[in-house]
Amino acid sequence: MPVHPTVEAVTQRIRERSADTRRAYLEQVDFHSRRDRGAQRLGCANVAHAFAAMPGNDKLRVVAERAPNIGIVTAYNDMLSAHAPLQHYPDLIKAEARLHGATAQVAGGVPAMCDGVTQGAPGMELSLFSRDVIAMSTAVSLSHDVFDRALMLGVCDKIVPGLLIGALQFGHLPTVFVPAGPMTSGLSNSAKAKVREQAAQGLVGRETLLDAEMHAYHSEGTCTFYGTANSNQMLLEAMGLHVPGTAFINPGNEMRAELTREAARTVLGKECPPIGRLIDERVIVNAVVALLATGGSTNHLIHWVAVARAAGIVIDWDDFSALSAVVPLLARVYPNGSADVNQFQAAGGPGYVIRELLDGGFMHADVLAVREGGIREFTRIPEDREGRLHWEDAGASGDDAVLRPHTAPFQATGGLMLLKGNLGRSVIKVSAVPEDRHIVEASARVFTSQSALQEAFQAGELDRDVVCVVRWQGPKANGMPELHKLTPPLAVLQNKGFRVALVTDGRMSGASGKVPAAIHVSPEALDGGPLAKVQDGDMIRLDAVAGTLDVLVPADQWRNRPLAIPPAAELDSNGHGWGRELFAGFRRNALSAEEGACTWL
Repeated sequence: MPVHPTVEAVTQRIRERSADTRRAYLEQVDFHSRRDRGAQRLGCANVAHAFAAMPGNDKLRVVAERAPNIGIVTAYNDMLSAHAPLQHYPDLIKAEARLHGATAQVAGGVPAMCDGVTQGAPGMELSLFSRDVIAMSTAVSLSHDVFDRALMLGVCDKIVPGLLIGALQFGHLPTVFVPAGPMTSGLSNSAKAKVREQAAQGLVGRETLLDAEMHAYHSEGTCTFYGTANSNQMLLEAMGLHVPGTAFINPGNEMRAELTREAARTVLGKECPPIGRLIDERVIVNAVVALLATGGSTNHLIHWVAVARAAGIVIDWDDFSALSAVVPLLARVYPNGSADVNQFQAAGGPGYVIRELLDGGFMHADVLAVREGGIREFTRIPEDREGRLHWEDAGASGDDAVLRPHTAPFQATGGLMLLKGNLGRSVIKVSAVPEDRHIVEASARVFTSQSALQEAFQAGELDRDVVCVVRWQGPKANGMPELHKLTPPLAVLQNKGFRVALVTDGRMSGASGKVPAAIHVSPEALDGGPLAKVQDGDMIRLDAVAGTLDVLVPADQWRNRPLAIPPAAELDSNGHGWGRELFAGFRRNALSAEEGACTWL
């Protein structure tokens, strides 16, 4: 099947735009690939330090026998449900490596925080920047330069993009990503959302709300809604960086340990290419296509821009928008539908989606992957047959309310849309919003924090058609936190029949749900963006059909209106406590959301 002309055209313009930076990146990859192995190249004292803690037989293998040495970078901690299963993975990997005459060492650990814990709290202001800390930690882990291969153990929101960015600094190393899978299904996402809305209205108390939350988030594994964490796993499959079909096998499943051992076997295979060569323009486009086809997290319009830049590839939101116009929506997973990721997996999961996108010409088939068979291997689903892994084609959809073929999609276009207008550039997750809410025109109510919006809601001040503008929430202002706490009150207003929308330079991710939300507005208010000009009572039109976001103020008046100044007390507060002082340089140096909010460029 030939590649869709728009997909090909977007890929080509990315290739041309990135020619110089990609060439410089690959020159570095080639330079490091030509060197001797670390154990032969480094001084004797360096080598002795590197392998001092190894068992004697492993020392012999790596130093004298020149056996491949795998560097393991892990995001394990036992507070995060998604990462708790990673605790014993290094032991499995080391044992498997020995069976194949190789060695493995835990090169280092990276921090892993949970937005679900920090939402609405000051710690959330470290969340986005933790991605770059993770990238740096990955680089520190691998900087000892004694590794021939690498395995990245991580799952959640900022962890996978951070690991990817860090791994790409060592693009000469064959690298495989190793996930842990989602928790089993508990209280449904829709039922949980209903209780949250009831709590926002004061109809139920803390005890009822806590009981619902504890039944929704109840065991090891990722959360079961299709937010950033699970989108990460879909994108890694589409990029050919996993053992095929690994993403959504639950922790505790009898295949889980064997899939982890298979990751070690895969990275040791001669067919596993250096990650810097594997990830090219086509692979980045494949990831974006998979995101759009599944209605994945809007956070990836930030993260995958940064990932691409780490490989010398320059993409922007126009590329996402052009692809979204032609890529069909194949999946309905909460918040785009009622199914959770376990139902998504049961219906065919990533293997089904990738096969349909390849067969429809929406993905590049001629790309490298960590397996010899390339990206086509990722159209199959793993099975356990008497303790041995076997892969079968995904077959037909197991539930056409969850997954559909490219010939009969849920909608002809992708789940995300770029909005442009005199308020700047932003994105909206249209696949989660009812069609009758794709256009909202109402007067603005301006807030400087999500807590201020919540207070206005509780006071009954928002019981009307309203566009809530929450500004000073961008990377430079306060680290661009997720505004999860706004979803329940805005949903309540919408359920009352009011036409409601959110416009913000902050993030909302998969939690935006059914309320139309123009997020990531760039440039941000603190960086001179027009959002700083908006005043209470201005009419704002959010049009997800035409792809526009405008304040309806006469052009000359708008042009001459001064920028508001952020509250000094709030900016000062954003820089103190909970470790925020340590991130002052990150806030100062952060690029815009559309440029990946990178702090290292």
